[in-house]
Amino acid sequence: MQPPGDILWICGLSGAGKTTLALEMAGRLRAQGRAVVMLDGDELREVFGAAANNNKNHGREGRLALAFQYAHLCRIIVGQGLTVVIATISLFHEIYAWNRTNLPNYFEVYLKVPIEELRRRDSKSIYSRFDSGELADVAGLDLPIDEPETADWVVEFDPSRSISAVAECLMKQLKERDGR
Repeated sequence: MQPPGDILWICGLSGAGKTTLALEMAGRLRAQGRAVVMLDGDELREVFGAAANNNKNHGREGRLALAFQYAHLCRIIVGQGLTVVIATISLFHEIYAWNRTNLPNYFEVYLKVPIEELRRRDSKSIYSRFDSGELADVAGLDLPIDEPETADWVVEFDPSRSISAVAECLMKQLKERDGR
């Protein structure tokens, strides 16, 4: 039987840098010779037919159901011996608990970035569209989120820290966890 791979679950609010860090980590892990599948929440929304901006897709229940789909997909992939790096908001206690119970070699990273910085970045115009009344159910604003209480690693926002430096630190964290 194939030994399970690893799951690096990177969560945080929109604009926190999840995808940027996930891409950097996937590249570093591949450079070590690991077979890596990189999953991004925005792309997965399209795959699972939940890209339309409506309460069904972006409200708490829709987001929670989608997060469970992501987690189940990760379980299938990791069960085949691959490493999964996933970038997703998925900020719900139910997801953290399910992942810790059901995903082998699970490592949770929380990118904790202040709302003011997220508003400044706003690459998808989510925060400005919320402010103008065009958008509702924005995680961290009118949609309450559950910050992880037991994340394996919390990255506090530091404007002087590069993504490369964050990734290097995360690689050290994973190495310590694995004893490699």
